[in-house]
Amino acid sequence: MHADEMKQQAQSLNERDAKKVRPGRSVLTNSLKAFLMVSVVATGFGAASVETASAQGFFQRLFNPENHRRQQERDRQDQLRKQVARTKVSAPRYLNYTADTWKAVSLAPLSEKKTAEADPTAPVTESQEGTETAETAVTPTVPVVLTAFDQSRPVLKDMTLKLLPEVGEALIAFYRAHPDFQWIKDGKPTVSAAKLRRALRNADTYALNPDDYFVALPAVVGLEADARDAAAMRFEMELSAAALTYILDAKRGRVDPNRISQYHDLPRHDVDLVAALESLSAAFDVEAELARNHPQNDHYRKLVAELARLKAEDKEADQIVIAPGTFLKAGKSSPELKNIVAAIQRNGSSELLATHAETLDAYDGADLYSPELVSLVKAFQKEAKLTPDGIVGKNTIKAMVGETNAAKIAKVELAMERSRWLPEKLGERKVFINQPAFTATYSAPGEIPLSMRVVVGKKSNQTNFFYDKIEIVEYNPYWGVPYSIIVNEMLPKLAQDPSYLDRAGYEVSTPGGRKVSSSSVDWYAVAAKQQSINVRQYPGRKNALGEVKILFPNKHHIYMHDTPSKSLFNKDVRAFSHGCVRLHDPKGMAAAVLGKSKDYVTSRIAAGKNEQEKVAGDIPVYVSYFTAWPDLEGNIAFYTDVYDRDRHLLTAIQKTENARAKARAS
Repeated sequence: MHADEMKQQAQSLNERDAKKVRPGRSVLTNSLKAFLMVSVVATGFGAASVETASAQGFFQRLFNPENHRRQQERDRQDQLRKQVARTKVSAPRYLNYTADTWKAVSLAPLSEKKTAEADPTAPVTESQEGTETAETAVTPTVPVVLTAFDQSRPVLKDMTLKLLPEVGEALIAFYRAHPDFQWIKDGKPTVSAAKLRRALRNADTYALNPDDYFVALPAVVGLEADARDAAAMRFEMELSAAALTYILDAKRGRVDPNRISQYHDLPRHDVDLVAALESLSAAFDVEAELARNHPQNDHYRKLVAELARLKAEDKEADQIVIAPGTFLKAGKSSPELKNIVAAIQRNGSSELLATHAETLDAYDGADLYSPELVSLVKAFQKEAKLTPDGIVGKNTIKAMVGETNAAKIAKVELAMERSRWLPEKLGERKVFINQPAFTATYSAPGEIPLSMRVVVGKKSNQTNFFYDKIEIVEYNPYWGVPYSIIVNEMLPKLAQDPSYLDRAGYEVSTPGGRKVSSSSVDWYAVAAKQQSINVRQYPGRKNALGEVKILFPNKHHIYMHDTPSKSLFNKDVRAFSHGCVRLHDPKGMAAAVLGKSKDYVTSRIAAGKNEQEKVAGDIPVYVSYFTAWPDLEGNIAFYTDVYDRDRHLLTAIQKTENARAKARAS
């Protein structure tokens, strides 16, 4: 049958059915269905399957719209599930560290001779005497005086030094402004030069490498005059360059933290090297002046003192070792028990040892973990600020045996490097968060510091290292869900249940602020970044931020806040968040930064309204990372490297050392 014939037949069938139709009934009857099916057959076998599917979809839309809607929804969910499987928002990452580049700096710009001012005490030449008249007075001709530096300038034309670019620029700028020897007199190094070289040799006092600043004395014996001048000038330039490199390292650190990882967000300090060299060259006490370029604050001085103490001690020979993997509960036995008791006897306080003297005296080296020994361990755990559960595991063992001297020295040296990344003056009122210590401390002049336990980010959601200023306290906060959590954690649930957010207490809105239902959103477009959406959790008991949050707006979306998950504060290692800092005493911290009472904060929360209050004054917050840091008593405490950042910093320092050794050798 030809297509025209089929069309004519279908038309006649349709007209016949139309005569039979009752009022209100659709004229689309079996005749139309027959026409469509015949059309499919007429198009040929190759296209039949496609046309059949299309026709079936058409019929479904026409005669069973509810089924069609459900099928569309299933198709959308299948599409979303596939998109979710391949879409993730990546966390910040660690980088392949690149050390600062050293360059060959030509000193030729300093080689041009500059005549010194004429010496006004020099005698007038014979030809000038008696020649002046009132009408023809002339300026007497005096001899031109060249300084020793000017006389030696020509040797600079072909002299180059391998330097950091900042050091090269400062070196040339300084000698243009001060064209004279600073460390040479009568062709020999001065006393100040000897003191400076000694200070540079002692760089390891401040966790710097003395090899980076070594300058050999000029070898002048047996040399001709020109060669002696060249040797003296090279010593002058090399010693000033070494001092400038030391000053730069002391003030900003040898490592650029932002090249270690994307978790670091710390501006590198600008250093006025010319002014620093001016102060150093004019100083009576060169060693003291050089030392003033290090951070001048209490925590840095304590780290310097601790480094010196650790280097003076030797504890390695009689180190107590408890076998790795030891895990001991009450009533069990272990051959490591004698080492556990010995470690407590060595590292426990005198008060603890006196309280449990009877237990210690009675212990005969047996393997049974008796109730008396459990009480001893609990007391030690409490003293070490661990959970006093009597279970001897990884953290308790670490507290008992401590770290080796070498490990402690490394942590102190890394802490000194990290200290150089922070401002020298941290501020009178401040909040200092130390992630490895899992603590946040508010301090202000004349006030007892407020210190509390915190929960920081999981290893997969690490808290960044940066500093900012506290601006706002928010009561009964909403939780604005970050895009990364929407994509990585919520979309898999939405792929199974599009109305999940509506039922779970979240508000969904468009970028324009229009509220929409969770099930009406094209989450596929959100996952593919074709559509923006805002999701926030309503205030309340189940809100992830609890009753209060403290904001210091930053690009990492990190802030301090309350939490309904109070039990996590009882754990020793508290890395459980998505990156924000959860506070054990959020009302106390809010009251401290506001300068109000806890009762005031409680009353604002009790009002039940979502409100914000601005924080008056300048209160910096440091979200830091130190595995060695002074505790509230001023003693250096050591912490576990929870994010493995010490290893990455050590790698960066080693690459820096390699680059500098290569520069010295070239």
